Amino acid sequence: MAAVSAANPSGHGRATAIGAGAGGFVAPALAVLCLINVLPLLWSIGVSFFRFRADRLNTPPHLLWFGNYADLMSDPDIWEHFTNTGVMIAASVSIQFVIGALLAFLFHRRFRGRRLVMMLVLTPMLLSTVAVGTFFSLFYDPTFGIISAFVRPFTGAAFAPLGTPFSATASLVAADAWMWSPFVMLLLLAGLDGVPPSLLEASEIDRASQWRRFWTVIFPAIRSVLLLALLFRTIESFNMFDLIYTITNGGPGTSTESVSTEIYDTAFVLFETGRASALGNLSVFVVIVLTRIYFRAIQRRREAA
Repeated sequence: MAAVSAANPSGHGRATAIGAGAGGFVAPALAVLCLINVLPLLWSIGVSFFRFRADRLNTPPHLLWFGNYADLMSDPDIWEHFTNTGVMIAASVSIQFVIGALLAFLFHRRFRGRRLVMMLVLTPMLLSTVAVGTFFSLFYDPTFGIISAFVRPFTGAAFAPLGTPFSATASLVAADAWMWSPFVMLLLLAGLDGVPPSLLEASEIDRASQWRRFWTVIFPAIRSVLLLALLFRTIESFNMFDLIYTITNGGPGTSTESVSTEIYDTAFVLFETGRASALGNLSVFVVIVLTRIYFRAIQRRREAA
């Protein structure tokens, strides 16, 4: 080792120079990320401690410290919005996992026209969320919507899928599941392709049933992918705004109001910027907790292995 160091005394200095040069290449990207992510977050945290209105810039902000947070925690409407969001997340993500898993197992097998059919299945995920919401709002229209036209011959009256809290929530869940089930399918399909063929062959030699083969071979291999898909879809469903705004606009009443729509209404309808920032920070905290739970599950799996 000493001989190597003596033969190349400038090796450490050269490595330091390379590291400094790489840091110079990364610095612009870090600066952009700081500009578009960190600074707005710090500004939001600072504003959340004040009573501040974006439509009254000439009025000096009033320091409330944790007043906005205390007001949110004691507001029953906010808890209703969190409940609505939780219900929609649980229902939508569950349906997405069921449909995505079925599609993944379907496309894991080779068949004629597989690529064409997969392109058609992936189409909803590639569409704009606003376009999907507009499409489903017309789909649910009680006058000329397809569902109403299908139900009218049996009931003799127009059917409004968005007329009751339950049906409106179910309509939003159906739209979100239709759009994002292909995303879950892609992740699970990648996980299925990563299952070692030797394990599958060994299970066939042992004459294991399909159900036992799934739980002992396939499921352990795709567990990490399942958790990753669960994390991604939970976070995205928690931030769902476009579909709600274009399909129900939070109605009927406030039955489909989510945390995201409440942040929008508070910030851009009521212009209570400080309160909206506090609610947004609470949403970020919830996302951080969900992410932490995911990494904890991954860590436990690695320790068990």
